[in-house]
Amino acid sequence: MSFGQGGASWGPGGDGTPDWAALAEESAARARRKRLLMIGGGVLATVAIGAIVTTAVVTSNGGKGKADKNASQLPAPAELPEDTSAPEPSFSSVAPPPPPDPKEFISSAEKDKAPITVDGFFPGKKLTMGDRVHLKGATSSAANCATGTQGALGSILANNGCTQLIRATYRKDGVAVTVGIAVFETEARAKKTADQASGGLASLSGGGVDTFCRGGTVCLRTANSYGRYAYFSVGGFLNGKRVTTADKDVYAVSKDLTNFAFRQIHRRGQLQASQAAAEPNG
Repeated sequence: MSFGQGGASWGPGGDGTPDWAALAEESAARARRKRLLMIGGGVLATVAIGAIVTTAVVTSNGGKGKADKNASQLPAPAELPEDTSAPEPSFSSVAPPPPPDPKEFISSAEKDKAPITVDGFFPGKKLTMGDRVHLKGATSSAANCATGTQGALGSILANNGCTQLIRATYRKDGVAVTVGIAVFETEARAKKTADQASGGLASLSGGGVDTFCRGGTVCLRTANSYGRYAYFSVGGFLNGKRVTTADKDVYAVSKDLTNFAFRQIHRRGQLQASQAAAEPNG
């Protein structure tokens, strides 16, 4: 007779001694069943993982196939025409001629054809330079240039071929200045006259200006040239006071008028240059 408790087998002898051989065989059997179960579970896990990977690959391939399909359905890029009827821009390789130089038109009588008048050089009744106003007095124009000079200047003008002398007097705050423009055939003659200048321009009274800078009175005199024109000035006090280097007001009025004479000569060149540029063959 045998009794089992807890899966143990007892020997037929009934003396309570375990049947060790039977126990060993039963333990080995249980171990084999456990290994099979574990191996079987591993196979199932492997199969499950394989199925997941396969599903992922299939899904990925399916997405790629869909993207490829969409890409194949995009319209082909438009082809540009080989020729076009629109003309290509073209540029001339010849540079346009530079504008005429105003100084060219006032450097010789050959090109300087505009009329020479007192009003052309000294227009209006007053001259405004910034905030300074100079009132115009008498004016004069003479073909005999020596008549408007003092000392040696008359012969210098004549020797260099002066053809006309224009003068105008301006006054401001007790100071009077006569400015004169002498006309020559060429720039070289005008420059030579300015370089040789001696004596001076004769002051011009009248038009509200009393006689000044006469009878040996010390006055401020200047001489210069631009183009075929030489321009001069003589300035001093209307009360006869002699001019010194400290009399800045006399220098200021003289500077204004000589600057104005230069600008008027240059403007004469500008007007003639502009006219030449506007002509069809200019």
